[in-house]
Amino acid sequence: MTPAREPELVSRDESQDDYDLLTYREVAARLSEEIVAESQRIAEFEASGGDPKALEESKRRLASLQTSKVRYEQHAKTADVFMQRFGLQPRISGPRGQ
Repeated sequence: MTPAREPELVSRDESQDDYDLLTYREVAARLSEEIVAESQRIAEFEASGGDPKALEESKRRLASLQTSKVRYEQHAKTADVFMQRFGLQPRISGPRGQ
């Protein structure tokens, strides 16, 4: 078994208005928060010798969260998803729409 890496939090860009949209970046931030929380839960289970069933369920959830985070990070890096959803080429502009 390989040693576990410390999960990283994804930061939010508070300088941008998101108009209440759940952006890929926001999804990544929320997923990273859940990954950290689930990792802590697993560490607590392992330290306390807690319920093995609950530990396995927590490990499955962590794996699922990590897979989702990678998928959303990939979507955030490409315009493919935008093209698929809206059939439009996204405009690439400078900061704050310049």
